[in-house]
Amino acid sequence: MKIKRRTVQFQPNTRNLFFHILTRCNLRCRHCYINPEQHGKQILDERILARWLAVFADNHQIPKSPNNTNVIFLGGEPTLSPALPHGIKEARRLGYASITVDTNGYLFNDILDRVSPEDLDYFSFSLDGSHPEVNDFIRGEGVFDICTFGIRRAVEKGFGVSLIFTASRMNIHDLVNMPQLLTDLGVKRFFIQVIGIRGKPARKGETSLQLSREEWEAVVPEVAGKAAEKGVHVTYPKVFLMPDEPFSCAGLVADNYFVFPNGRVYTCPLCEDYPIHSMEIVDGVLRERPPIRECDLFSLQIPVLNKILHPGNISYDSDGRPISRIACCMLKEEVLPVER
Repeated sequence: MKIKRRTVQFQPNTRNLFFHILTRCNLRCRHCYINPEQHGKQILDERILARWLAVFADNHQIPKSPNNTNVIFLGGEPTLSPALPHGIKEARRLGYASITVDTNGYLFNDILDRVSPEDLDYFSFSLDGSHPEVNDFIRGEGVFDICTFGIRRAVEKGFGVSLIFTASRMNIHDLVNMPQLLTDLGVKRFFIQVIGIRGKPARKGETSLQLSREEWEAVVPEVAGKAAEKGVHVTYPKVFLMPDEPFSCAGLVADNYFVFPNGRVYTCPLCEDYPIHSMEIVDGVLRERPPIRECDLFSLQIPVLNKILHPGNISYDSDGRPISRIACCMLKEEVLPVER
C-alpha cells in the first residue's frame, strides 16, 4: 500500500472544542498534564454539559458554524461521569461535525451500552506501549490488558476506534512495535503525541522525559509510515520546523478552545498550568478576561512563550536562541494510506 504525507495547516473556519468534563481519574499516569488546582475538581452534570456545548455551537463571540465544530470529551477519565452519554447525544443534536471521547479504556458507567456508533465518531484509547511491561510502567499495573479488552469490545460493537500513544523517553523504543498491535486490534486511526511539560511532569521537573529532535525524528516519521502501509491513518505533531518553514501560531489563526470544569477556557495548551486563560464561562455565558492573559503572549511566538512558561523544555545557544526551531504544538503531520 502506498502512503501520502502532508502537513495539516490550520483551518480558520474549523473550530475544535477540547471539553474536559471533569479532572477526576482512576489512574495516576506518570505524564498526566491535568492540574486540578488550576482546572477545578467539579464533575459537570447533564444541565451544564448541555449549556456549555450550546455556548460553542452558537455564540455571538464565535462565528456560527456548528457544522464545522469538532468536540473531544476529555478528563481526567470522561467515562467516570454519568452525564457523558447525555453530553454525547446533545452534541450530536446540536450539529457538531465530529464527536470523540478520549478514554483510558476502563469504560465506566457501561458507556458502550449507553451510546451507539451513530451517536459519536470515535472512542480514542490511550495506550503507551505494545505490551504490559512498557505501558503499565507508565499508566499502572493491569492497564494494558483492560485497555486492549476495551478496544476490542468497542470494535466488535461497531464504534469508530482510534489509539493515542504519548511518546517519551519511557517508551520511544517500543513505538516501532505499535503498527502490528494496531493491526491485531483492528484500529485504523493512530495518534502519536509528544509529551508536554505541563501538569505532573512540570511539577516534578521531569524534563528528562522530553525527546530531543534527534530522538523524535529518528523514530516517529518512520513508524508512522509503517503504520500507514498497514492501512492506518496516522497523525502526529510537527514539533520541529525545517529551516525554510514559516512559523504559525494556532492561537492567532485557528479556533481551539480548551475548556475545564471550573469554567476556564484556554486557547493554547501551553498555558494551562497558569491562571492566564483567555476566557471563562460564567453563568452559562462565555466572557473574555481582561489582560494580561494568554492571547496577549501569542505575539511573542512559541519559542519565547516556551522559554517563559517551560524554561527547561528546549535547548538554547549561548545567545539564548532555540537550537531547534519548534512548531506550534497544534500543527500536525498526517501519514495516509493510499490504495494502489
